[in-house]
This record gives sequence, C-alpha cells and structure tokens, in this order.
Amino acid sequence: MYHDLHGKVAVVTGSAQGIGRGIAQRLAREGCKLVLNDIAEEALALTAGELREQGAQVLSIVADVGSRPQVEAMFAQAEAWQGGVDVLVNNAGWSVPVSHLLEMTESHWDDVLRTNLKSMFLCTQTAARSMVEAGRDGSIVCLSSFGATRAHRAMAAYDASKGGVEGFTRAAALDLAPFGVRVNAIGPGAIHTEFFDHEGLEGQRTRARPVPLGRVGQVQDIASGAAFLASSDASYITGQVLYIDGGMHAQLRPPEMDRPLPDALGRFRRAAHAHLQDQ
Repeated sequence: MYHDLHGKVAVVTGSAQGIGRGIAQRLAREGCKLVLNDIAEEALALTAGELREQGAQVLSIVADVGSRPQVEAMFAQAEAWQGGVDVLVNNAGWSVPVSHLLEMTESHWDDVLRTNLKSMFLCTQTAARSMVEAGRDGSIVCLSSFGATRAHRAMAAYDASKGGVEGFTRAAALDLAPFGVRVNAIGPGAIHTEFFDHEGLEGQRTRARPVPLGRVGQVQDIASGAAFLASSDASYITGQVLYIDGGMHAQLRPPEMDRPLPDALGRFRRAAHAHLQDQ
C-alpha cells in the first residue's frame, strides 16, 4: 500500500472498462478520491457504482478527452468537487479496428491519433496547469504500449500514436519538472481484459506463446505499476517508460525461432517449459 496516496484526487480517463477500470479500482484501494471518465456512459455508471459500494468517493464524468472544451469542463468539475487534482492517469485509447496501411483511410488515422495522442496533450496540459497553480506536486501517468517500439501488423496508426505518447511523456516531464510535477508512462504488453474473455483459456495460451514469462498479463499488473508511479515511492522518477510486458522487450525473437540448444541446456529449457505449462 502507498499511504501517501490516501486522500489524493486522481483522474483516470477511459476508466469504464479494461485497464482503466483496473487502475481506478487499485487507486480506490489506496484511498484516492476518484474522477472517472469515459464516453461509454452505461459502463462508466456501473464502474462508479461498484466503487461507491466499496466506500470510494467518486465523481463520474462522461466526456470526450479528444475535445478541449470537454476536457476543460471535466477538470473544472474536478476542481469544484475537491479543489484540485493530484494524479492524472491518461488511459483513454483506441486500438481496434485494425487497418492495413494500404487500405487505411485518413479518417481512421485522424481518429486514432486524436484518441490516443491528442487526448494526452489536452488532459496533461489542463491537469498540469491546475497542479502548478495550486502548488501541488502532481504525478501524471500515460498509457503507452509495447507497440511504441515493436510494430504490429495492420496497426500503423496505433503504433505511431503510442510512439508519440512516449516522446510526449519525455518532453512533458522536462517542462513540468521545475514545478514538481512528474510525468511517466507505462507500456503494457499482452494483457488480458474482459474484451478477450470470449477467446477462453486457449486464447490466453495462444497470446502467451511469445511471452518469456509464459503468460499474458493481468489488469492488476498494470494497475500496480500505475499506483507505484503515482506514489511518493517514485518521487525521483520522471520522463520514464515502465514496460510491463512479461519480458517481450527483452527478447530478440520468440522461443520457437531459437536455434537448437545443446543437450544440457535443452534439459533446462524443457524443465522451464514444463514449469510454464503447469502455471
């Protein structure tokens, strides 16, 4: 637990479902007062209701974070509710539908960049202005992806947006450091959310095959990283990207592409494989 987060006001965008919902749940357990945001009104209401039942103080705001007027209105409501903001988690994003570069429309490109990158600029700038004016040492956490440095097929717009998120995170960290506002990012790998439930256990195993740790990540893995970066335990960390990806960034190629190993090493590899299968 990060006791310094208790009573802090945290805005989590895209928090109706998936990773954003998990981050909101974790920050609620840390004692944060939550401003939840999404464009999915019904799902947002359900998440807010669940957190209130658990004792969290929650303000729920339906807003498009790609729109400056709506972003400014959201933070104005947060300030009116609690007097300011201490933590911002830029989670809102869009990864589907995929689109091959040869078939991608300009509107698809614009929509992805607006949702994944412009929204982070708008929310970060608005939150940071509030933090600086109030003299708060704030923390801003941006959700990137391992797609920022490792390309997906048929996802040029998405990967470009996430590369932009990481460049923006570093630049924003430098601009805001003199004011005591930290800016970091998390790069999730293959994470299981409710959107993958229909694939079942076999789907999880398929997604886990190239992951060195042998499993897909869980929402809680990302939420733990967000809580850490938001807390004072990370008070000397800014401008960084924390990859939570089961080791995907560390490997040159997936296991099935490795050369045959000598017998001794092969025994260890087989033992490791058996261990992963038992998990």
